[in-house]
Formats: sequence, C-alpha cells, structure tokens
Amino acid sequence: MADDLKRLLEEGLLETRRHFDAVAERVEKKSDANVAELRGHIDTSVERVEKKFDASVAELHRHFDVSTESLKKEIRLVAEAVAQLEEKGDREHEDIREEMRRGFDETQAMIKFSHAELDRRVRTLEQAFADLQARVERLETTIH
Repeated sequence: MADDLKRLLEEGLLETRRHFDAVAERVEKKSDANVAELRGHIDTSVERVEKKFDASVAELHRHFDVSTESLKKEIRLVAEAVAQLEEKGDREHEDIREEMRRGFDETQAMIKFSHAELDRRVRTLEQAFADLQARVERLETTIH
C-alpha cells in the first residue's frame, strides 16, 4: 500500500509539472501581447480604485466635517450650561452671605440690647444695695 501511495504521488507530481510547463510555454508565447493588455487592464483597475478611494476620502471629509460641527454645537451648549450654573452658584453664594450678614447684625444688636439691659439691672441692684447698706449703717449708728 505504501508503494501504491508513493507511485500515485509521483504520478501526480509529474502531471502537475507537465501542466506548469505547458502553462509557462503558453505564457511565454502570449506574454508580449498579454503584457500590454494586462497593463491596460491594470491601469484601468488602478484608475477605478483611485476614483473610489478619492470618493471615499471626500465622503469621510464630509462626515468628519458634519461630526465636527455637531461636536462644536454640543460643546457650546455644555459651555453655556456651565456658565449658567456658575452664575446661579454665584447668586446663591451672595444670598447666603447676605443672610449671614443679617443674622450677624441681628445677633450683635440683641447682644448690645441684652448688655444694656443687664447693665441697667446691675446698676439698679447696685443702687438698691447701696441704699440698703446706707440704711443698715444708719440703723446701726442709731442703736449704739
């Protein structure tokens, strides 16, 4: 069986070699005429490929330009939104500051009022104490 397989492979190899030789002979005979025809065919094919390539590049440029414009519009919208948020934040910041200032002013006014009230009460108590002390001293001097 190995011999049969070897023989079949050798016959196939010989047949393939004969076929390549025949094709090579035909190519040599036809090569001059075919080369010119082949060159013409290649040139035509190259021109078609170049036109398709140029059309594809032009289409890509148009697509890129449209995409770029779309992105620019979206970026502008984002920038406007950020500016609006910043303005809103600034307004709220100022509102909070103003509210804190008012609160501080009210607190300081209440402290001043409380301080004045306490001062008045302490003076009243001191005066009452002084009056009582004077009375006690008069009483002590009249008893002795």
